[in-house]
Amino acid sequence: MTSRAESAASTRRALIEAAAELLDLGGLGAVTLRAVGARAGVTRGAPYTHFADKESLLIEIGTRAWERLADQSAALRANTRLSSADKLRGLVTAFLKLGRQQPHLYRLMFSNPAGDPTAMARAAQRSQDEFLMIVADLVGEPDARRYGALLIGSVNGITGMEVSNQLADPKWGVKAEELVDTLVDMIANVN
Repeated sequence: MTSRAESAASTRRALIEAAAELLDLGGLGAVTLRAVGARAGVTRGAPYTHFADKESLLIEIGTRAWERLADQSAALRANTRLSSADKLRGLVTAFLKLGRQQPHLYRLMFSNPAGDPTAMARAAQRSQDEFLMIVADLVGEPDARRYGALLIGSVNGITGMEVSNQLADPKWGVKAEELVDTLVDMIANVN
């Protein structure tokens, strides 16, 4: 027999999954508490029981995405078979892959929600710490923040160009992965 707490946790998970699916399918505009409840197959009032508003639900989705990325970063960092450059390449490629496969989620992760403008920055903290440790292994602690910010800014630009099909334009004639390789190789050869 399922307890009330287990039932509530199950409903909350279903709502989060439904909202993430709607986000992937149609962007922020597709995520309404009513649509999320309908997709999750729960009562009309259930989303309002678990989330104060749409923004709090979106923050939860973004937070979970950052947690998954942090876990992926930690696994890469702990992998002793990979060089520091390959760890960094793997992580930067993970950002690119996320942006390519789930562009709405990717944009959400780098947003500043109006009701809690620091929510995504707080959610990203562990992932960014892991990222900086990987960068520091390659360039040293004193330069890690500078190169880390350069990498994040660059991968955001590359991802944006990839998602909007600008890299496919013959004018550029380059694949996103080639740009990632160039970035990592440039940073790996700094010292």
